[in-house]
Amino acid sequence: MEIVDLFSGCGGMSLGFQNAGYSITAAFDNWAPAVKVYKDNFNHPIYDTDLSDDSALEQIIGFNPQMIIGGPPCQDFSSAGKRDESLGRADLTLRFANIISQSLPEWFVMENVELIKKSRILKEALSIFKNSGYGLSQQVLDASYCGVPQARKRFFIVGHLNSEDGFLNPYFDANQTQTQMTVFDFLGNSLGLEHYYRHPRSYSRRGIFSIHEPSPTIRGVNRPIPKNYVRHAGDPVEVSPMIRPLTTLERSYIQTFPTTFIFNGTKTELEQIIGNAVPVNLGEFVANCINQYIRDRDNDNVRTNSHLLFAT
Repeated sequence: MEIVDLFSGCGGMSLGFQNAGYSITAAFDNWAPAVKVYKDNFNHPIYDTDLSDDSALEQIIGFNPQMIIGGPPCQDFSSAGKRDESLGRADLTLRFANIISQSLPEWFVMENVELIKKSRILKEALSIFKNSGYGLSQQVLDASYCGVPQARKRFFIVGHLNSEDGFLNPYFDANQTQTQMTVFDFLGNSLGLEHYYRHPRSYSRRGIFSIHEPSPTIRGVNRPIPKNYVRHAGDPVEVSPMIRPLTTLERSYIQTFPTTFIFNGTKTELEQIIGNAVPVNLGEFVANCINQYIRDRDNDNVRTNSHLLFAT
């Protein structure tokens, strides 16, 4: 199945779907540092394009994709942002919906933060999808149950033309693991540490974590331990010179990017690029759920046709 990735960032979702056997024919993003990283890692083209521009729609339609995937900017919904839908970036969710409604791929996948569920914008987007003929499956997925060593919750909508709503939810439920994946489960002792620091949003939250639990959400901010940091009640160990934040590349591994993935740019750019990315294995999890649904549907059709032929 041929895919176009919109708001692709550095390509976490592209790589996940590619790993699941899909063919990515093109990607679109509008931030030069992320576009450069994408170019360094994929053979297909990526376009540095403002997707709010009408000319972008013609480019997308020109690829005639069977599926469009994408994660419109989430800062206006995110708990790490201002949660203000009037800032303009939330409108790009509607732009994604309108691109879908005008290009009508058989499938689409949209990813965003969990808090989008409470937004006015999502209701408008859902109405556009439904009026365009899509059956919708909506689910919040915790990445730590989907092959990612990170307790990162993300909201997914998968749309398929002329299907019933909820068609993919049983596959989401059945394919998640019973226990959360820990950093140790995924990386073993390769980090060379037992505990690490992740800067909290406020000092009412803990900042020290063990590799024997899922990582908290990888954000676009990565800071050293402040000299005045006081041990939080939830910290598993005392602050010591042995405790450090994860490096930029280590954070990319928590996002399940392979060690061969090339990250070029400034440290500030790369921290933001990695924090914004869809974890590769989470994208692959969603792609494999779709694969399984398609196989089951096709097998059902074969059985139905065989029965009809035999009856005839």
